[in-house]
Amino acid sequence: QVQLVESGGGLVQPGGSLRLSCTASRSISTLNTMGWYRQAPGKQRELVATLTSGGSTNYADSVKGRFTISKDSAKNMVNLQMNSLKPEDTAVYYCNAQRRPSPTVVYNYWGQGTQVTVSS
Repeated sequence: QVQLVESGGGLVQPGGSLRLSCTASRSISTLNTMGWYRQAPGKQRELVATLTSGGSTNYADSVKGRFTISKDSAKNMVNLQMNSLKPEDTAVYYCNAQRRPSPTVVYNYWGQGTQVTVSS
């Protein structure tokens, strides 16, 4: 129903920066929440950052002060600026969108993921 495409992953040295982008196939104004999750080897998927349609943000404690989530509604895009990257940030990063068309119906959509590797 909603296609999400991530870009911007890659290899970066510790202390470096990357900017991830997620482009949705529909207006993000129709999506209640968008965000980023990540899954590192041997670990479960975890929340990184979320952004509601109302502009509220939420960050994992491990990335607070280093990562910033933002949106460009005109481009149907959500971005994740990642600064001061650490090796433990290495993971596959997934874009997520949640839509609530009615009080009893909720849909979750996921991108294909983009690899972020932080290593010397």
